[in-house]
Amino acid sequence: MTFGEQPAYLRVAGDLRKKIVDGSLPPHTRLPSQARIREEYGVSDTVALEARKVLMAEGLVEGRSGSGTYVRERPVPRRISRSGYRPVGGSTPFRQEQSEGDARGTWESSSAQGEASGAIAERLGIRPGDRVMCTKYVFRDAGEAIMLSTSWEPLAVTGRTPVMLPEEGPLGGMGVVERMAAIDVIVDNVTEEVGARPGLAEELHALGGVPGHVVLVVQRTYYASGRPVETADVVIPADRYRVAYHLPVR
Repeated sequence: MTFGEQPAYLRVAGDLRKKIVDGSLPPHTRLPSQARIREEYGVSDTVALEARKVLMAEGLVEGRSGSGTYVRERPVPRRISRSGYRPVGGSTPFRQEQSEGDARGTWESSSAQGEASGAIAERLGIRPGDRVMCTKYVFRDAGEAIMLSTSWEPLAVTGRTPVMLPEEGPLGGMGVVERMAAIDVIVDNVTEEVGARPGLAEELHALGGVPGHVVLVVQRTYYASGRPVETADVVIPADRYRVAYHLPVR
């Protein structure tokens, strides 16, 4: 193989991908069999198999037991907003968006006390094993799970206060900024770091994905005078959603 020349299996996968994208192989169409790919492209069985594996790994096709491999429906990505300004009324961006127009958003949550792992302790500037309140969320639109979130707050900050449980009490369901202000902790900064990785099995089960699907992970941390007071991982299926930021110019 000369420099810059693609391996045969990538060349075959690229041509099949092009046909899927331009509609020559529309959704629910059966992918050419391994024997057909071998004959059409003049390649070995091994190359044909590897090309099919590439398309499956990219989420373009799916295997159906006893039936073959078919082109998957390609969803049109929808937008999930991450706002750089404080929403009206102290609600979170998700709650504000879902209260407008014809949105049909719901969410459920559960909170439990626990010990900070090494990674979470580092993000919160506390010691591993220190007590935290961990809250898990599932956000839905029209019944479809669209986003997961797990947040951690150091109980050294919120313990024995009215805002110890994020979704309960007089400020239950309000944003971190408003809840912390109620206990005289003034949040003045937030960071978000966006990455991508294969979804964990339990995440994909909750989000309706299949093994191998990629998720976007937004790692968010709120600070008050340089002290982390909340950190969270927001998990979003990358094949169905895009993360959109609205940031004010100061």
